[in-house]
Amino acid sequence: MNKEYFFGEVTLLITHYNRSQSLEQLLLSFEALHCRFGDIVVSDDGSKAEHIDYLLRLQKKYGFRLITTPQNKGLGNNINKGQDAVQTPLTLYVQEDFTPTAIFPGSFVHALDIMREKPETDVVRFYAYFEYPYLRNHEHGYYQMDFRLWKPGYRKFYAYSDHPHLRRSNFFERFGRYAEGRKGDVTEYRMMMSFLKNKGKAYFYKDFTGLFVQKNSEAEPSTMRRNRLRESSNFFLTQMRHLYRHLKFNFDYLT
Repeated sequence: MNKEYFFGEVTLLITHYNRSQSLEQLLLSFEALHCRFGDIVVSDDGSKAEHIDYLLRLQKKYGFRLITTPQNKGLGNNINKGQDAVQTPLTLYVQEDFTPTAIFPGSFVHALDIMREKPETDVVRFYAYFEYPYLRNHEHGYYQMDFRLWKPGYRKFYAYSDHPHLRRSNFFERFGRYAEGRKGDVTEYRMMMSFLKNKGKAYFYKDFTGLFVQKNSEAEPSTMRRNRLRESSNFFLTQMRHLYRHLKFNFDYLT
């Protein structure tokens, strides 16, 4: 018999925009893993009518609360209004294009233990594009993120990320609301700096692609658009980008 998991103190918060089939895949994946939550909130950012219709059909099946807006207002607004609707003490934040893996439920239990036993912890992170450079105090695959300004490299600044994570639902009281009316990467950057300046504490799952997989289908590609210069693999541009980030991140943190 498959083990049932009920995370009653957790709201699954999903941000959505024009990717209703991806959302369905995410919900199906949690169902297949026998994971249930105290509540599910889907925050939609002004999707097209056909996606809203599909969301309403999914809502009847899964019983989530749907928070909508008549027009697209960007990532910051979408997370803000979704988090405002959360009523449980903890929030599992996941964007609609992620899927949990088979080991997620058991590992999530340990993440909850960290939040319960270490009240100073604000966030437990489950996914990243690279390993956080300074980790300590191993617990069931999770490590405490050790930010120190004097340590070398700019990647130490990435203590916060919009990738899947568990956080306390009073997150805004500690770090403020997400910047609205700005591009998604700017919104994320500002929250990253706020998290550091307000002495945020986080744990990081070292096998950072082991608990979630990001899926972008041809039918529903990623809606995130980034500056091409930021993604270029050209050696000269890469080195200039590293230098720029090193100087900017240190300056923004200190001012």
